[in-house]
Amino acid sequence: MRLLEHKILGIDPGTNVLGYGILNTEDKQLKIEVMGVLQLQKHPDHVTKLKEIFLQLQEIIETYLPATLAIEAPFFGKNVQSMLKLGRAQGVAMAAGMTMGLDIFDYSPKSIKKSVTGNGNASKEQVAAMLGHILGVKFVDEYLDATDALAAAMTHYNAHNSFSFAKGTISKKTKKTTGKKYSGWDAFVKENQGRVK
Repeated sequence: MRLLEHKILGIDPGTNVLGYGILNTEDKQLKIEVMGVLQLQKHPDHVTKLKEIFLQLQEIIETYLPATLAIEAPFFGKNVQSMLKLGRAQGVAMAAGMTMGLDIFDYSPKSIKKSVTGNGNASKEQVAAMLGHILGVKFVDEYLDATDALAAAMTHYNAHNSFSFAKGTISKKTKKTTGKKYSGWDAFVKENQGRVK
């Protein structure tokens, strides 16, 4: 099995709904290879859900051959039980990737939102809207867990490719940014308040 360096698997972990998406970055022409959600509510117990996460992610990896897994890192919340369950889902997803030979990277929720929108407190809808703009597609609301997964993949791409936003449109032929270049996020946000509310 030959993993493909230009494919990044993004994961938004969860034990009821897990989002996934693969970003194909070949020749820096960004496109979505696949995206979707694993619906896990139907499974009767937590252990079965974790098993399904492991098996289904391995199947996705075998099918699309990404070389890298980018996952949203644990966050701290008030509900300890929810945190534990989420942490287990993250761990199982990472184990599935490691077992298949992927390089694993994790990013905090705030850093993912900031990487994609310029705003670390952006909503899921704002993340999806900016991803749609960058990738030249329109997402529907029921796939917000999948767009969060793609955002993790995009964050990894941005972190390793000195990606810079541009004012104006994205060429749908090349998916490359065109127009004004910005020196950093502060400059981008200052001049694009309507895009990063």
